[in-house]
Amino acid sequence: MELSHMRPVTAARFDDPNLVSSAGLIPVMALAQAGGLGTLADEHLSVPTDKGSHGGLKIGSLVAGMAAGADSIADMALLRHGAMGTVFHRPYAPSTLGSFLREFTFGHVRQLDAVASRFLCALADRTPLLTGIDTGRVMVDIDDSIAFGQLGELTGDPLHGGLHLVPALS
Repeated sequence: MELSHMRPVTAARFDDPNLVSSAGLIPVMALAQAGGLGTLADEHLSVPTDKGSHGGLKIGSLVAGMAAGADSIADMALLRHGAMGTVFHRPYAPSTLGSFLREFTFGHVRQLDAVASRFLCALADRTPLLTGIDTGRVMVDIDDSIAFGQLGELTGDPLHGGLHLVPALS
């Protein structure tokens, strides 16, 4: 066997109009829709100007993009590749989502936090994980935390190479 003398591939495009690159998003976004994520965002989020219109759809797009692995505004373009437009209603351009997020103030972040807590309650109503178990009260704490490892090093700080921890305690 002989190695190719051609230049190695440095980029790939997913542009077939009949393929969906992240088909796993379909059940995730169906659950988000059943939990009322878009409706909750429309009811509780008041981002001003035209950039804040259709907040529920934009929040849904951001959630879908993050679930598919997007970690920047530019990566949100994956929602518009291939046949994703046939799966999701009105996928927004990354620039539109970036303009939406740039309008956020601290108060809007608090509004989004209220949306998240109501959404979590709606999901808990649809997920009978603890039914039939006589536990009394159960506390679940889900948040980003900064943690220290065995030697005292910072392990949860994303600015220093650490990871966010998402503890769930009961």
